[in-house]
Amino acid sequence: MLTADKKEVFVTDSVLIVSGSQQSVPVLISMLNSEGFSEAHTVDSAGEAKRVCGERKYSLIIINTPLSDDTGNELAVYLLKNTVSCVIVIVKSEIEDQAENKLLPYGAFVLGKPLNKVIFHKTLCFAKAVQNRVKSLQKENIKLREQAADNKIITRAKYILMEYLSMSEAQAHRYIEKQAMDLRLTKLEIAKNLLSTYDS
Repeated sequence: MLTADKKEVFVTDSVLIVSGSQQSVPVLISMLNSEGFSEAHTVDSAGEAKRVCGERKYSLIIINTPLSDDTGNELAVYLLKNTVSCVIVIVKSEIEDQAENKLLPYGAFVLGKPLNKVIFHKTLCFAKAVQNRVKSLQKENIKLREQAADNKIITRAKYILMEYLSMSEAQAHRYIEKQAMDLRLTKLEIAKNLLSTYDS
């Protein structure tokens, strides 16, 4: 169950609720609960939100404006620039258009008060889809960085073979491939073995 306890354990896929009105927190938690969100942490100021976001990652951040030290708009822009969280900003209905004009270019979702459950549900669905896309891109980025690091090691091993065994680049490439196949190891493992043998 979601709680409004400020001592809630930080979880990577949790929700951060930033609300100057503590009366609104249980309502937001109840609505999130019904949408399948099971973890939440709450703070009541922009300063505290920035602090906790510097320590943990959140999939979703909900800003219920206004805050004691911020209109909420400035905090939203800061979070969208400095985190990969989806940000929903809840504002008074009379300033919803104004807030949208300011925040939509940064990627925030803006909702007017009182919250409409159907619109809130659709917004959360969009937020989940965006977050899933972000996670997919992050995983792909990590994979590409790992591949680049592996290729760098394999390239170093090729140069070792070229230097110490007078192989051409093509011969070194073929040697590593054949060793990997014969020994049932990866090319990276063969490359590391070569580096430990010749580059020590």
